[in-house]
Amino acid sequence: MSAGSSHIVIAAKARVLIDGAAEGPLLRLVEPISFWGGVDPETGRLTDPRHPQHGVAIGGTVLALAATRGSSSSSAIMLELLRRGIGPAALLLGEPDAILALGVIVGREMGYPAIPVLALPAAAQALLPEGRLRIARGGAIAAA
Repeated sequence: MSAGSSHIVIAAKARVLIDGAAEGPLLRLVEPISFWGGVDPETGRLTDPRHPQHGVAIGGTVLALAATRGSSSSSAIMLELLRRGIGPAALLLGEPDAILALGVIVGREMGYPAIPVLALPAAAQALLPEGRLRIARGGAIAAA
């Protein structure tokens, strides 16, 4: 390695649900959230008053969700976040969530920014380094 070059350590390889590349600070939710009623589509902040991270903004983050609390309306919230440009930079899902992925796919079809959606088990999410992460096409996750 030459002087001045950076060394990027691969943190994980995830299963690709929607391919893409992104970078942002890791935001690991400590409890599941339903996007419907749990995320404000106008601000991108967590609004569920019972959630320990209530008030935190998800915009621009690599959002790690070990689990979700589903609602069929979550795709509409994701779509609105992407339309407003305040959605996460990427989603890391402990289990595939077709509803959230649908919001991303519809957004892409409507010309909104597409974000990568990856399946990464909760145990692997827990091992991700704090700080900025880079998601590469094909599902590689590295410290940025």
